[in-house]
Amino acid sequence: MNSLHPGKATIMETQTAAAGPAAAEFVVTEIPRAGEPAGTVFLRLADELARRHAQVLSLMIYGAMAAWEEIERAMARTLGTTQWPVTWVEGASCDGGPLAGVQAFALAGGKVERVRLGNRIVGSVYEDGGARHCLLGGLGPTSLALGPGAQVQQMFGNLERALDQAGFALSDVVRTWFYNEDILSWYGEFNRVRSGLYRDVKFRTGSLPASTGIGARNIDGAALAVAAWAVRPRVAGAGAREVGSPLQCPAPAYGSAFSRAMEVDSGGWRRLTISGTASIQPGGKTAWEGDARKQVDLTMEVIAAILQARGMNFGDTTRATAYYRKPEFKQHFDAWRKERDLAHMPVVDTHSVVCRDDLLFELELDAGRASG
Repeated sequence: MNSLHPGKATIMETQTAAAGPAAAEFVVTEIPRAGEPAGTVFLRLADELARRHAQVLSLMIYGAMAAWEEIERAMARTLGTTQWPVTWVEGASCDGGPLAGVQAFALAGGKVERVRLGNRIVGSVYEDGGARHCLLGGLGPTSLALGPGAQVQQMFGNLERALDQAGFALSDVVRTWFYNEDILSWYGEFNRVRSGLYRDVKFRTGSLPASTGIGARNIDGAALAVAAWAVRPRVAGAGAREVGSPLQCPAPAYGSAFSRAMEVDSGGWRRLTISGTASIQPGGKTAWEGDARKQVDLTMEVIAAILQARGMNFGDTTRATAYYRKPEFKQHFDAWRKERDLAHMPVVDTHSVVCRDDLLFELELDAGRASG
Protein backbone atom coordinates (compact mmCIF):
# COMPACT_ATOMS: atom_id res chain seq x y z
CA MET A 1 0.00 0.00 0.00
CA ASN A 2 1.42 3.37 -0.97
CA SER A 3 0.35 6.87 -0.01
CA LEU A 4 1.81 9.96 -1.64
CA HIS A 5 0.50 12.42 0.94
CA PRO A 6 3.15 13.82 3.31
CA GLY A 7 2.07 12.97 6.83
CA LYS A 8 0.73 9.60 5.77
CA ALA A 9 2.64 6.35 6.04
CA THR A 10 3.97 4.51 3.03
CA ILE A 11 3.47 0.90 4.09
CA MET A 12 5.45 -2.20 3.15
CA GLU A 13 3.90 -5.33 4.65
CA THR A 14 6.59 -7.95 5.34
CA GLN A 15 6.38 -11.45 6.78
CA THR A 16 8.19 -11.93 10.07
CA ALA A 17 10.93 -14.53 10.37
CA ALA A 18 8.70 -16.68 12.56
CA ALA A 19 6.07 -16.69 9.82
CA GLY A 20 3.65 -15.26 12.33
CA PRO A 21 1.54 -12.10 11.96
CA ALA A 22 2.74 -9.71 9.29
CA ALA A 23 5.12 -6.99 10.35
CA ALA A 24 4.92 -3.67 8.59
CA GLU A 25 7.86 -1.50 7.64
CA PHE A 26 6.88 2.01 6.76
CA VAL A 27 8.20 5.50 6.29
CA VAL A 28 6.36 8.60 7.50
CA THR A 29 7.29 11.89 5.84
CA GLU A 30 6.16 14.99 7.72
CA ILE A 31 6.64 18.52 6.40
CA PRO A 32 5.48 21.71 8.12
CA ARG A 33 2.40 23.43 6.80
CA ALA A 34 2.40 27.21 6.42
CA GLY A 35 3.26 28.87 9.74
CA GLU A 36 3.13 25.60 11.65
CA PRO A 37 5.43 25.10 14.67
CA ALA A 38 7.74 22.10 14.90
CA GLY A 39 5.71 20.66 17.76
CA THR A 40 2.67 20.18 15.53
CA VAL A 41 4.77 18.35 12.93
CA PHE A 42 6.06 15.90 15.53
CA LEU A 43 2.57 15.53 17.01
CA ARG A 44 1.28 14.30 13.64
CA LEU A 45 4.19 11.87 13.48
CA ALA A 46 3.45 10.61 16.99
CA ASP A 47 -0.22 10.12 16.12
CA GLU A 48 0.67 8.04 13.06
CA LEU A 49 3.08 5.88 15.02
CA ALA A 50 0.49 5.35 17.77
CA ARG A 51 -2.19 4.45 15.24
CA ARG A 52 0.09 1.78 13.79
CA HIS A 53 1.38 0.64 17.21
CA ALA A 54 4.82 1.14 15.72
CA GLN A 55 8.37 1.72 16.88
CA VAL A 56 10.76 4.18 15.27
CA LEU A 57 13.73 2.49 13.61
CA SER A 58 15.56 5.64 12.55
CA LEU A 59 14.78 9.33 12.26
CA MET A 60 16.12 11.85 9.75
CA ILE A 61 15.54 15.51 10.63
CA TYR A 62 16.22 18.33 8.17
CA GLY A 63 16.31 21.84 9.59
CA ALA A 64 18.24 24.96 10.51
CA MET A 65 21.05 24.46 13.01
CA ALA A 66 19.88 27.49 14.97
CA ALA A 67 16.56 25.71 15.61
CA TRP A 68 18.06 22.46 16.90
CA GLU A 69 17.15 22.99 20.57
CA GLU A 70 13.60 24.04 19.69
CA ILE A 71 13.14 21.01 17.44
CA GLU A 72 14.70 18.65 19.99
CA ARG A 73 12.28 19.89 22.67
CA ALA A 74 9.34 19.42 20.30
CA MET A 75 10.47 15.87 19.55
CA ALA A 76 10.86 15.04 23.25
CA ARG A 77 7.40 16.43 24.13
CA THR A 78 5.64 14.33 21.50
CA LEU A 79 7.76 11.18 21.10
CA GLY A 80 9.32 10.91 24.56
CA THR A 81 12.88 9.88 25.32
CA THR A 82 14.85 9.21 22.16
CA GLN A 83 15.32 5.44 21.80
CA TRP A 84 16.41 5.34 18.17
CA PRO A 85 19.18 6.75 15.97
CA VAL A 86 18.71 10.35 14.85
CA THR A 87 20.50 11.86 11.87
CA TRP A 88 20.29 15.64 12.02
CA VAL A 89 20.96 17.38 8.70
CA GLU A 90 21.22 21.12 8.31
CA GLY A 91 19.14 20.96 5.20
CA ALA A 92 17.45 24.30 5.75
CA SER A 93 13.88 24.79 4.58
CA CYS A 94 13.26 26.62 1.32
CA ASP A 95 10.73 28.99 2.92
CA GLY A 96 12.86 30.28 5.80
CA GLY A 97 11.15 28.16 8.45
CA PRO A 98 13.19 26.35 11.12
CA LEU A 99 12.21 22.83 10.00
CA ALA A 100 12.25 21.46 6.45
CA GLY A 101 10.84 18.05 7.33
CA VAL A 102 11.15 14.73 9.11
CA GLN A 103 11.41 11.17 7.80
CA ALA A 104 10.70 8.34 10.23
CA PHE A 105 11.56 4.75 9.35
CA ALA A 106 9.31 2.58 11.52
CA LEU A 107 8.18 -0.98 12.20
CA ALA A 108 4.87 -2.32 13.48
CA GLY A 109 4.41 -5.89 14.62
CA GLY A 110 8.05 -6.89 14.96
CA LYS A 111 10.89 -6.93 17.48
CA VAL A 112 13.50 -4.15 17.42
CA GLU A 113 16.94 -4.34 19.03
CA ARG A 114 18.88 -1.14 19.71
CA VAL A 115 22.58 -0.60 19.09
CA ARG A 116 24.58 1.64 21.44
CA LEU A 117 27.98 3.26 21.28
CA GLY A 118 28.74 4.58 24.73
CA ASN A 119 25.55 6.14 26.09
CA ARG A 120 24.09 6.87 22.66
CA ILE A 121 21.68 4.78 20.60
CA VAL A 122 23.07 4.71 17.06
CA GLY A 123 21.22 1.83 15.42
CA SER A 124 18.16 -0.40 15.23
CA VAL A 125 18.08 -4.06 14.16
CA TYR A 126 14.99 -5.88 12.95
CA GLU A 127 14.09 -8.89 10.83
CA ASP A 128 11.64 -9.63 8.08
CA GLY A 129 10.96 -12.99 6.47
CA GLY A 130 14.21 -13.01 4.55
CA ALA A 131 16.91 -10.91 6.20
CA ARG A 132 18.23 -9.03 9.22
CA HIS A 133 18.39 -5.28 8.73
CA CYS A 134 20.37 -2.65 10.63
CA LEU A 135 19.62 1.06 10.30
CA LEU A 136 22.34 3.30 11.73
CA GLY A 137 22.36 7.07 12.06
CA GLY A 138 24.00 10.13 13.55
CA LEU A 139 27.47 8.58 13.57
CA GLY A 140 30.63 10.62 13.25
CA PRO A 141 34.24 10.81 14.43
CA THR A 142 35.28 10.81 18.08
CA SER A 143 37.84 13.63 17.92
CA LEU A 144 36.96 16.98 16.36
CA ALA A 145 40.58 18.08 16.62
CA LEU A 146 41.55 15.87 13.67
CA GLY A 147 41.65 17.06 10.09
CA PRO A 148 38.72 16.17 7.80
CA GLY A 149 40.41 13.13 6.22
CA ALA A 150 41.34 11.67 9.60
CA GLN A 151 37.79 12.31 10.83
CA VAL A 152 36.50 10.23 7.89
CA GLN A 153 38.75 7.35 8.93
CA GLN A 154 37.65 7.63 12.55
CA MET A 155 34.00 7.86 11.52
CA PHE A 156 34.32 4.62 9.55
CA GLY A 157 35.93 3.02 12.59
CA ASN A 158 32.91 3.98 14.70
CA LEU A 159 30.57 2.74 11.97
CA GLU A 160 32.33 -0.63 11.95
CA ARG A 161 32.18 -0.83 15.76
CA ALA A 162 28.43 -0.25 15.70
CA LEU A 163 27.93 -2.79 12.92
CA ASP A 164 30.01 -5.39 14.75
CA GLN A 165 28.02 -4.87 17.93
CA ALA A 166 24.84 -5.52 15.95
CA GLY A 167 26.20 -8.68 14.31
CA PHE A 168 26.97 -7.06 10.97
CA ALA A 169 30.08 -5.98 9.08
CA LEU A 170 30.95 -3.12 6.75
CA SER A 171 30.63 -5.64 3.92
CA ASP A 172 26.87 -5.89 4.69
CA VAL A 173 26.23 -2.18 4.04
CA VAL A 174 24.02 -1.47 1.02
CA ARG A 175 23.27 2.24 1.54
CA THR A 176 25.08 5.22 3.06
CA TRP A 177 24.29 8.90 3.59
CA PHE A 178 27.23 11.26 4.11
CA TYR A 179 26.65 14.84 5.24
CA ASN A 180 29.91 16.78 5.01
CA GLU A 181 30.39 20.28 6.36
CA ASP A 182 31.84 22.63 3.72
CA ILE A 183 31.81 19.73 1.27
CA LEU A 184 33.16 21.63 -1.73
CA SER A 185 36.44 22.43 0.02
CA TRP A 186 37.37 18.79 0.69
CA TYR A 187 35.15 16.45 -1.35
CA GLY A 188 38.19 15.20 -3.28
CA GLU A 189 39.93 14.24 -0.05
CA PHE A 190 36.76 12.57 1.21
CA ASN A 191 36.53 10.48 -1.96
CA ARG A 192 40.18 9.43 -1.74
CA VAL A 193 39.83 8.32 1.88
CA ARG A 194 36.53 6.52 1.30
CA SER A 195 37.84 4.74 -1.80
CA GLY A 196 40.95 3.66 0.09
CA LEU A 197 38.89 2.24 2.96
CA TYR A 198 36.52 0.43 0.61
CA ARG A 199 39.39 -1.11 -1.37
CA ASP A 200 39.88 -3.85 1.23
CA VAL A 201 36.16 -4.54 1.77
CA LYS A 202 34.59 -7.50 0.01
CA PHE A 203 30.98 -6.31 -0.09
CA ARG A 204 28.43 -9.10 0.19
CA THR A 205 26.63 -7.80 -2.90
CA GLY A 206 29.84 -7.56 -4.91
CA SER A 207 29.08 -3.86 -5.37
CA LEU A 208 29.67 -0.57 -3.61
CA PRO A 209 26.78 0.78 -1.50
CA ALA A 210 24.33 3.28 -2.92
CA SER A 211 25.01 6.68 -1.38
CA THR A 212 24.23 10.34 -0.90
CA GLY A 213 26.93 12.97 -0.36
CA ILE A 214 25.66 16.44 0.58
CA GLY A 215 27.14 19.53 2.17
CA ALA A 216 25.51 19.96 5.58
CA ARG A 217 26.53 20.79 9.14
CA ASN A 218 25.76 18.47 12.05
CA ILE A 219 24.99 19.08 15.71
CA ASP A 220 28.34 17.68 16.91
CA GLY A 221 30.42 20.12 14.89
CA ALA A 222 32.25 17.27 13.14
CA ALA A 223 33.56 17.33 9.58
CA LEU A 224 30.83 14.86 8.65
CA ALA A 225 28.04 12.60 9.89
CA VAL A 226 26.87 9.31 8.40
CA ALA A 227 23.78 7.13 8.31
CA ALA A 228 23.78 3.61 6.88
CA TRP A 229 21.64 0.55 6.10
CA ALA A 230 23.10 -2.95 6.35
CA VAL A 231 21.43 -6.18 5.26
CA ARG A 232 22.33 -9.78 6.09
CA PRO A 233 20.17 -12.40 4.24
CA ARG A 234 18.67 -15.26 6.26
CA VAL A 235 17.05 -17.36 3.53
CA ALA A 236 17.81 -18.34 -0.05
CA GLY A 237 16.59 -15.76 -2.56
CA ALA A 238 16.82 -12.83 -0.17
CA GLY A 239 19.54 -10.23 -0.62
CA ALA A 240 20.64 -7.06 -2.34
CA ARG A 241 21.90 -6.29 -5.83
CA GLU A 242 23.31 -3.31 -7.65
CA VAL A 243 21.07 -1.48 -10.11
CA GLY A 244 22.89 0.53 -12.74
CA SER A 245 21.70 3.77 -14.31
CA PRO A 246 20.67 3.39 -17.96
CA LEU A 247 21.51 7.06 -18.60
CA GLN A 248 24.67 7.63 -16.55
CA CYS A 249 28.08 6.03 -16.20
CA PRO A 250 29.04 4.27 -12.95
CA ALA A 251 30.11 6.83 -10.34
CA PRO A 252 33.55 5.22 -9.76
CA ALA A 253 34.39 6.24 -13.35
CA TYR A 254 34.92 9.80 -12.04
CA GLY A 255 36.29 8.94 -8.60
CA SER A 256 33.17 8.55 -6.42
CA ALA A 257 32.87 5.17 -4.68
CA PHE A 258 29.16 4.37 -4.78
CA SER A 259 26.56 2.54 -6.85
CA ARG A 260 23.76 4.41 -8.61
CA ALA A 261 21.13 2.29 -6.83
CA MET A 262 20.66 -0.89 -4.83
CA GLU A 263 17.64 -3.18 -4.64
CA VAL A 264 16.96 -5.18 -1.48
CA ASP A 265 14.60 -8.13 -1.92
CA SER A 266 13.41 -9.74 1.32
CA GLY A 267 10.26 -10.31 3.32
CA GLY A 268 8.10 -10.22 0.20
CA TRP A 269 9.20 -6.72 -0.83
CA ARG A 270 11.64 -5.24 -3.33
CA ARG A 271 13.03 -2.01 -1.92
CA LEU A 272 14.86 0.16 -4.44
CA THR A 273 17.10 2.83 -2.92
CA ILE A 274 18.42 5.31 -5.49
CA SER A 275 21.54 7.30 -4.66
CA GLY A 276 21.62 11.06 -4.69
CA THR A 277 21.17 11.80 -8.40
CA ALA A 278 21.95 14.98 -10.30
CA SER A 279 22.34 16.41 -13.79
CA ILE A 280 25.37 14.46 -14.98
CA GLN A 281 26.14 13.43 -18.55
CA PRO A 282 26.84 9.79 -19.48
CA GLY A 283 30.56 10.62 -19.48
CA GLY A 284 30.47 12.06 -15.95
CA LYS A 285 30.49 15.80 -16.63
CA THR A 286 27.84 18.20 -15.35
CA ALA A 287 25.00 18.84 -17.80
CA TRP A 288 23.07 22.12 -18.18
CA GLU A 289 25.42 24.29 -16.13
CA GLY A 290 23.59 27.34 -14.77
CA ASP A 291 20.11 26.12 -15.80
CA ALA A 292 18.27 24.81 -12.74
CA ARG A 293 15.09 23.88 -14.61
CA LYS A 294 16.92 21.72 -17.13
CA GLN A 295 18.99 20.14 -14.37
CA VAL A 296 15.76 19.15 -12.60
CA ASP A 297 14.33 17.72 -15.83
CA LEU A 298 17.43 15.63 -16.58
CA THR A 299 17.75 14.41 -13.00
CA MET A 300 14.18 13.17 -13.01
CA GLU A 301 14.65 11.54 -16.42
CA VAL A 302 17.63 9.63 -15.02
CA ILE A 303 15.70 8.51 -11.92
CA ALA A 304 12.70 7.49 -14.03
CA ALA A 305 14.95 5.26 -16.12
CA ILE A 306 16.30 3.52 -13.01
CA LEU A 307 12.77 2.96 -11.71
CA GLN A 308 11.58 1.63 -15.06
CA ALA A 309 14.54 -0.75 -15.24
CA ARG A 310 13.15 -2.44 -12.12
CA GLY A 311 9.49 -2.34 -13.15
CA MET A 312 8.63 0.64 -10.95
CA ASN A 313 7.50 4.23 -11.37
CA PHE A 314 7.18 7.40 -9.30
CA GLY A 315 3.91 6.11 -7.85
CA ASP A 316 5.97 3.52 -5.96
CA THR A 317 7.98 6.18 -4.10
CA THR A 318 8.25 5.59 -0.35
CA ARG A 319 10.46 8.57 0.51
CA ALA A 320 12.56 11.21 -1.23
CA THR A 321 14.78 14.15 -0.34
CA ALA A 322 15.46 17.07 -2.67
CA TYR A 323 18.56 19.25 -2.29
CA TYR A 324 18.55 22.72 -3.91
CA ARG A 325 21.58 25.01 -4.17
CA LYS A 326 19.23 28.00 -3.89
CA PRO A 327 15.71 27.99 -2.37
CA GLU A 328 14.20 29.54 -5.51
CA PHE A 329 15.14 26.44 -7.53
CA LYS A 330 12.37 24.55 -5.72
CA GLN A 331 9.84 26.11 -8.10
CA HIS A 332 11.21 24.00 -10.96
CA PHE A 333 10.73 20.71 -9.12
CA ASP A 334 7.31 21.88 -7.92
CA ALA A 335 6.35 22.49 -11.55
CA TRP A 336 7.74 19.12 -12.62
CA ARG A 337 5.66 17.34 -9.96
CA LYS A 338 2.51 19.31 -10.73
CA GLU A 339 2.71 18.51 -14.44
CA ARG A 340 2.79 14.79 -13.61
CA ASP A 341 0.18 14.80 -10.84
CA LEU A 342 2.88 14.09 -8.25
CA ALA A 343 2.36 17.17 -6.08
CA HIS A 344 1.88 14.95 -3.02
CA MET A 345 5.04 12.90 -3.52
CA PRO A 346 6.55 12.15 -0.05
CA VAL A 347 9.56 14.45 -0.40
CA VAL A 348 11.41 16.78 1.95
CA ASP A 349 12.72 19.88 0.15
CA THR A 350 15.96 21.31 1.52
CA HIS A 351 18.34 24.18 0.80
CA SER A 352 21.70 22.39 0.68
CA VAL A 353 25.02 22.25 -1.15
CA VAL A 354 25.51 19.43 -3.66
CA CYS A 355 28.96 17.87 -4.08
CA ARG A 356 29.85 19.92 -7.19
CA ASP A 357 29.75 23.69 -7.36
CA ASP A 358 27.86 23.62 -10.68
CA LEU A 359 25.18 21.13 -9.60
CA LEU A 360 22.04 23.02 -8.62
CA PHE A 361 19.71 20.13 -7.74
CA GLU A 362 19.96 16.59 -6.41
CA LEU A 363 17.33 14.04 -5.48
CA GLU A 364 17.54 10.76 -3.60
CA LEU A 365 14.54 8.45 -3.79
CA ASP A 366 13.38 5.12 -2.36
CA ALA A 367 10.63 3.01 -3.89
CA GLY A 368 9.06 -0.36 -3.18
CA ARG A 369 6.93 -3.08 -4.71
CA ALA A 370 5.87 -6.58 -3.73
CA SER A 371 8.31 -9.28 -4.84
CA GLY A 372 7.44 -11.65 -7.65
